[in-house]
Amino acid sequence: MVRGLHLSVLLLCASAVHAQAPGTHDHAAHQRAATPADPSPVVVPLDAAARATLTRHSVEATAHGQTLHCEGVSLAALLQSSGAMPDAPLRGAHLDRYVLVSARDGYRAVFSLGELDATLGNRGVYLVDRCDDAPLDADSGPLRLLVPDDTRPARGVRRVERVTVIAAP
Repeated sequence: MVRGLHLSVLLLCASAVHAQAPGTHDHAAHQRAATPADPSPVVVPLDAAARATLTRHSVEATAHGQTLHCEGVSLAALLQSSGAMPDAPLRGAHLDRYVLVSARDGYRAVFSLGELDATLGNRGVYLVDRCDDAPLDADSGPLRLLVPDDTRPARGVRRVERVTVIAAP
């Protein structure tokens, strides 16, 4: 009988520890609340028409010992204009999404949506189509991804062919 009483008290205490305190946020419920579910994967259009209405930025980055002076659009703005990333601050289900940037030669780089969101990571990532006042050549373009604030240019992608937004499994 004493053993049963101790077990009951232990179970009661364990459930109290895991119970949500008043006024706290249930993150799991918020993640599930993304209805209707956003599609995944989302392939982002990269054609000139998709980029034409976006603000162009001058971007300076260093890659392989060479300083590049380029021009292009913000990756976050491109994702937002295509509907692959919300314009509002990210929350809930959008925080488990990532961006996969793929090149023609198979090279790939990944960014979380949170990393790109202006209210969270605010990482400057740019899809450029011109460097040194000229269109990119075949070795680098027609599109190139630059991440000027990365310590080394490993996530810079030349010859970008696809940008896909994916919900993490």
